[in-house]
Amino acid sequence: MSAFVGLSAGLAAVTLKNITYSIQVSLEEGIVFSQNQLYFILPIVGLLLVYLIKKYMFRKEMSPSVPPYIKRAVPSLLYSLLRQKGLLSYKLIYHPLILAPLTIGFGGSVGLLGPAITSGSAISSNLSRLMHIDKKTRTLLIACATAGAIASMFKSPIAAIVFAVEVFSLDLTFVSLLPLLIASISSVLTSYFFLGDEVLFNFTLTDKFTINDTAFYIILGLVTGIASIYFTKIYFAIYAFFDRFKTKFIKLLVGGSSIGVMLYFIPPLYGEGLSFTRDLFDGNHLHALGSNLFDDYLDNIWVVIVLLIGFTIFKVIAMTTTFAAGGVGGVIVPTMVMGSALGNVVAKVINNIGFGHQVSESNFTLIGMAGLIAGVIHAPLTAIFLIAEITGGYELFLPLMITVAISYMITKNYMEHTIYTKELAERGNLLTHDKDHNVLTSMNIDSVIEQDFIKLQPEMSLGDMLHKGVSKSNRNLFPVINQDNILVGIILLDDIRSIMFDQSLYESTSVETFMHIPPGFIDYEKDSMRIVMQKFQDTNAWNLPVIKNGKYYGFVSKSKLLTAYRRELINFT
Repeated sequence: MSAFVGLSAGLAAVTLKNITYSIQVSLEEGIVFSQNQLYFILPIVGLLLVYLIKKYMFRKEMSPSVPPYIKRAVPSLLYSLLRQKGLLSYKLIYHPLILAPLTIGFGGSVGLLGPAITSGSAISSNLSRLMHIDKKTRTLLIACATAGAIASMFKSPIAAIVFAVEVFSLDLTFVSLLPLLIASISSVLTSYFFLGDEVLFNFTLTDKFTINDTAFYIILGLVTGIASIYFTKIYFAIYAFFDRFKTKFIKLLVGGSSIGVMLYFIPPLYGEGLSFTRDLFDGNHLHALGSNLFDDYLDNIWVVIVLLIGFTIFKVIAMTTTFAAGGVGGVIVPTMVMGSALGNVVAKVINNIGFGHQVSESNFTLIGMAGLIAGVIHAPLTAIFLIAEITGGYELFLPLMITVAISYMITKNYMEHTIYTKELAERGNLLTHDKDHNVLTSMNIDSVIEQDFIKLQPEMSLGDMLHKGVSKSNRNLFPVINQDNILVGIILLDDIRSIMFDQSLYESTSVETFMHIPPGFIDYEKDSMRIVMQKFQDTNAWNLPVIKNGKYYGFVSKSKLLTAYRRELINFT
């Protein structure tokens, strides 16, 4: 099954590439390189087509079960694995194959990897449903599809496996490693069969790493770390700005127009931008920058540096604007392209600042990509192996590790979560490598709430309590509520055990005399299962009342909570 999933994910990636390339070629021959240079109007056309297809063709087919705050492919998969047992609509197999090429082929500044992952994951999810496979195995198959999509897209099987382990929080065991390996191999072979043996970037190592360059790679790590923070901040800020618009059509108009303006001044922002990075590897920054308003000044290296910095700044803006305006695409490829520009800038500054140091611009271009990937998605091992594999740059492993480690440490300490995980974590829907956290996150509080408790009123006499409550209950705990169903206290059987047979007190004492405040409360709307477990630990109680909308709702017992916890733990181990 993992081989079949890898093959399917590879075919999805190849299909995406070919459709997108065909659209780009047809547009380049007709418009982009014409004398009128009308390419800046294309993004709004592409976004309009995506909008119309979503509205009139897919309006009943887009998955309604994913919350609206989840806007990207990987976060939606993480949410599905946690809350929906990894069950995805079969229609997600072909949605990305139509919408992503229209977005990117018409100039949307996003990547193809996210749609390839979505399509491949939908294939594996529906295959597992057809074969009646359990949730745990389904999760592994979806991870196999993700690995297959990456392996096919970049011809990087090792990085694909590492990405699946890092992002999907899989245990690196033989049980998980072998299917991931098989899926990656079958997907890479699919890519080789259809696309040949060319790697994504033709990188040739001309300058080997020397110990004297260490300080400069440390600087590159610092720069990419800061840029990763900027990337994440801008990403969420632009989404927040577009959330102010009430309709998707207004978002389309604003977003499409904004992208067109950016393309007019910075043409390399068009599409994924892989050709831009290839030109930087070849040392041809003039071709990378394309024709722009500053052509007469490009003989000045500092003008080139400023333009490259401008590209770095606006790449993430163009990418997020494409997403927010309704486009479909991925994040990793734009991150790589932005990182390549950043690395090239750092190298050019070092070489031209006048201190007499010379570093390899192509090496810095390469390693800048890894530094930004590690910082943006918090996947340092993926960054190292991905860049090494797609460029064949294994001889630069040491500077790769230096830059990636520094970039990752800076961003991880400043921002705990990434653009993939932040919104999920804020709402308690994030899976991590912490198994205790995963178990508590996946548990539903409704499954442990018990409501078969006999309610008492404060004014009831001891006799009434014994006859109407204790004698009819198999519980040793009784909630005391008022007329508005508000919990005012609890009574334990131990509280009345010593006087419950003293009939002289049956009419002279009331429930209010014996009740007391519980050691803690569980807020149904606010408390996650992690907080619930912590409250039991802090109070040392065996039962805690649940309050919903300010009123009594039931109890959670420690025994039932631990039983449910153990049952769920088995699913994660």
